[in-house]
Amino acid sequence: MKIYGVQLDIAWEDKAANHAKVRKLFEKTRPEKGSLIVLPEMFDTGFTMEVAKVSDEKTGVTKKFLGDLAKDLGIWLMGGFVNSDAKSGRNEAAVFDPQGHEVTRYQKIHPFTRGGEARCYSAGCEIKTFRWGDFTVCPFICYDLRFPEIFRMAVRRGANLFLIIANWPLPREGHWVTLLEARAIENLAYVVGVNRAGSDPKYVYFGRSRIIDPHGKVIAEAGREETVISADVDIAVVEAWRKDFPALWDIHAEYIPK
Repeated sequence: MKIYGVQLDIAWEDKAANHAKVRKLFEKTRPEKGSLIVLPEMFDTGFTMEVAKVSDEKTGVTKKFLGDLAKDLGIWLMGGFVNSDAKSGRNEAAVFDPQGHEVTRYQKIHPFTRGGEARCYSAGCEIKTFRWGDFTVCPFICYDLRFPEIFRMAVRRGANLFLIIANWPLPREGHWVTLLEARAIENLAYVVGVNRAGSDPKYVYFGRSRIIDPHGKVIAEAGREETVISADVDIAVVEAWRKDFPALWDIHAEYIPK
């Protein structure tokens, strides 16, 4: 099965421009039918705190874009964008199936307090998973990567493929590459980290989106520019490694690997 990561140089708070960028990238890289495509955190606006300005809650333009694109290309598609309610914003990731239907939506559990996100966005409280072929896929967003306990919780619910979408800035590049590998190794799972490229009014971003196998081996990696990476993933690799090296049995919980 094929998975793609779209490392986007996000146009600041310009949904139309970012929607067009994504479509143009897939005119060059036509994804396989039934494959899984992953877009960055807040791919349509950049990491903005202007919730009222960019929220998709009323217009639904980004939700419609994602659903239409998934249907047009016959793919599974996940992208991050902003929603809101009367009290605060929600930093979310939504997943759409090849018929254009939304199958799950995840709200970021750990807003980035140091960057002011917690003042504008409320914390989610629920881990979500969805089925993609034989995989049980779990989405997380950016700062969530620093909290291994939620990954363990997801593994206990059957997760064997993690998607982490991000706007992860340049000063902490080393943390990004190390933590992605750590989450793959400790959970004996595929990990896909999709970061943005370019810059916004506050930060510079280094890209380096990565696809990592359950052994911690990097099987695809981007540089610093806008691009699309891809790799084949195989559930048999996860199952064989978990059987051969059954570390998950030793977490002293009620985890029974398949």
